[in-house]
Amino acid sequence: MSASPASASPDGWESQSGIYHYFTVPKSIVPSQTCGNSTGAGAELEGNIGPSGTWAAVGLDASGQNCMADIGPMKPGLYYYQYVAPMADRSKQVFRNPASGVDVTSHPNWNTLFVPGPEVAWMDDVAAGGGTMSDLAYQSGASGSHSVMVWTPPSYDPNRAKPYPVLYLLDDAGQSYREWQELGRAKQILDNLSASGDLASMLVVMADPGATDYRAEVLNRIVPAVEGAYNVIGTGDGRAVAGIGRGASQALGFALSDPGAFGAIGSMSGYLPSDVAITAPLAKAVNKGTDLIRFYVGNTLDPSYNATRDAMLALTSAGVKFQFDGVDPKTGAVWDTWRENLRDFASRVFQPGSSHDGFSAGHRALTEPYTPPATGSITTPDIDANGMVTFETGTQWANAKDVVLWGDWAPNGQWFRIPLTKVGDRWRTTIGPIDGYYYWRYEVNGTAYHDPQDTQNTNNVESQLFVPGGVRTPLLADVPANESGAVATLQYASAYPGNPTMSLKVWTPPDYDPNRAEKYPVLYLYHGMGQNFASWTEVGRAAQILDNLYARGEIAPMVVVMPGYPGISDFWNDLSSKVIPFAQSTFNISHDPSEMALAGLSWGARGTQGALVNHPGTFSAYGIFSPPFASGSLNDTSGPVAKAGTTIVDFFAGDLDSGAVNAIAGMETNLGKYGIPTVKTIVPGPHGFDVWWQGLSDFLPRIFEHGLTIRQGGADFGQVPEGYAPLDPKKLTVTNTESETTGVLSVSLSGPDADKFSVSTDTLASIRAGKKADIRVTAAAGLPAGIYQATVVVAGDAQRVTCSVRLEVTPA
Repeated sequence: MSASPASASPDGWESQSGIYHYFTVPKSIVPSQTCGNSTGAGAELEGNIGPSGTWAAVGLDASGQNCMADIGPMKPGLYYYQYVAPMADRSKQVFRNPASGVDVTSHPNWNTLFVPGPEVAWMDDVAAGGGTMSDLAYQSGASGSHSVMVWTPPSYDPNRAKPYPVLYLLDDAGQSYREWQELGRAKQILDNLSASGDLASMLVVMADPGATDYRAEVLNRIVPAVEGAYNVIGTGDGRAVAGIGRGASQALGFALSDPGAFGAIGSMSGYLPSDVAITAPLAKAVNKGTDLIRFYVGNTLDPSYNATRDAMLALTSAGVKFQFDGVDPKTGAVWDTWRENLRDFASRVFQPGSSHDGFSAGHRALTEPYTPPATGSITTPDIDANGMVTFETGTQWANAKDVVLWGDWAPNGQWFRIPLTKVGDRWRTTIGPIDGYYYWRYEVNGTAYHDPQDTQNTNNVESQLFVPGGVRTPLLADVPANESGAVATLQYASAYPGNPTMSLKVWTPPDYDPNRAEKYPVLYLYHGMGQNFASWTEVGRAAQILDNLYARGEIAPMVVVMPGYPGISDFWNDLSSKVIPFAQSTFNISHDPSEMALAGLSWGARGTQGALVNHPGTFSAYGIFSPPFASGSLNDTSGPVAKAGTTIVDFFAGDLDSGAVNAIAGMETNLGKYGIPTVKTIVPGPHGFDVWWQGLSDFLPRIFEHGLTIRQGGADFGQVPEGYAPLDPKKLTVTNTESETTGVLSVSLSGPDADKFSVSTDTLASIRAGKKADIRVTAAAGLPAGIYQATVVVAGDAQRVTCSVRLEVTPA
């Protein structure tokens, strides 16, 4: 018996700054000697970093003499990853930091990274006084000396008069018994349960009995070795056994082959042993000798999903008593699932009547077997009722060496690659559960391809995926058809040499009236370099953002014109001499600069800033999203003109986009010199659409305010990433510019959580007088921490506007 080895030395290539984890690899160590992961050679980091823990890869891009990637904010939990070099022939070579130790015995190239947080405190290190993990050698019947790992509680006394009960944990095929600690964090889970008083005073043994003669290995060798070395109970009522996969089948096997040898049985992603006939006498013996049998299973990604159901049906039919923890909807057959299973099962054994026998919180019933979509039967992506998404190619890439999904799967919208598996002549994968909006494409042998089944989005290589039912990106969801504006594609005679005819998209509100006496204000919205006139609608979901904000009453009726451009050199000439005259002649839009706005992303932002400083007074509002650099500056001549005609300049960028952040700082200084009103927002994210659709959502409610409007403290995008302070939707700005100067004005709350909050009404006089004022939404005293939804209603004689808000109550 000896103390278990200390944890492996950490990966020196990983570091953290703020909410981001950085992975910096010397280029000289990469087998391909190059960075990135485009066509040909490169370098990647891959691990359980995708949505819902999906195995995914991120490119390590060149940074001086290193290859580097950043990931974040990472949801608290345990991650495992490895470094991979795709070679020119599309083969892959795994490599590791030679200075780091082995973290995972069964996967020696894996590194582990634990990200702490309150939601995973139950699997974090205890402050002091934890149990002890030791190795115990024993003589195996297979090949001489083997070992198990033994956890003893903090108060373990080898001379205690009352011996300790023992829980045995068995591994799955392909695992090692050390994975219970290396990936299962068994010690931390047990230490926390012990510290909170939720664990019986017991020992826990982690073992690998193999597959050929597991019964004899456990009962005749491992159990006697433990009982000979520790002060433990030597009868079945003092023993429990649980396992994963094969180990779970073995645990169930003990209940049937040796009833009473173990008083409690736990099956995690398990199945019944084959060719087992449960007779009435056997069922009676099992019930008599076993106090607890409890089943656990992950979602439909768990290969034992149907096998667990079959096992429970067989036991039910035979009259064997058992419990079911319910289907874990979040994850499949992975350690994220099994850690929670261990936490639940360990807290139950040797504590009769201490826990309920039903589902864990949030788990669901398993009533029907799962049948995946048949190969060749789906048009990708296929979305099921639980947010599981299946992608499948046709047979056109039957001879490809690798096919992946490229998309904004990262927490902040960076681009990860999720591998597909060859199934016959097709490639296929299922991910989930996920919700909200993503844009994606196939990459085949490193080359990007549009989804051949996608005939709706045809101007960009990326396709759209929206999974309803969550809160990730509510502004990007489709509104009911009768609330949707129209999107038209038109051609105009352009000013670009070599491109005499160009295309543009135009969004008009659902109640657009071409004959309305009052002309509509207009926003000209531009894409970035390398994109096209359809990028804002096919990738950026601009139409859905406009539809949702308009339906909520957060933006004024307007027309949005989205032109294309092949290059930046003739940007202003084309906009001023072609696009604007064409739009004004085609739509009922204003010619007044106070009702004209201009916005753009990346190089479109550069063109927007150039219009502001070089042609001030043409527009009243400017949205500048992730500009690469400035196109000149205001001077003492142009500055006063810009100030006189500009109501707002809205800067927006991702924090990883250092070039844009620096460019905005310079622009902000220049505009501030002349008193130009500006707003700057930096959010988690890269130079990508996850940032830009937030920028557009932030900009739209700031322009063309007419009548009664409500503005939140920030765009409503659901759950705020860990590590960032939440937006403050509890403070709303109400503007009353012209429609509600007299009469009754009221503020109220509606929705399922309305009774949990109250709204202030002391600012109504100010609002009624045609001013801006804040309304504060206050949580009821003692309201538990959580996420709540409500709708703020502001009503007057002429208008009634609503604003759906997400209210986050955090612990004191």
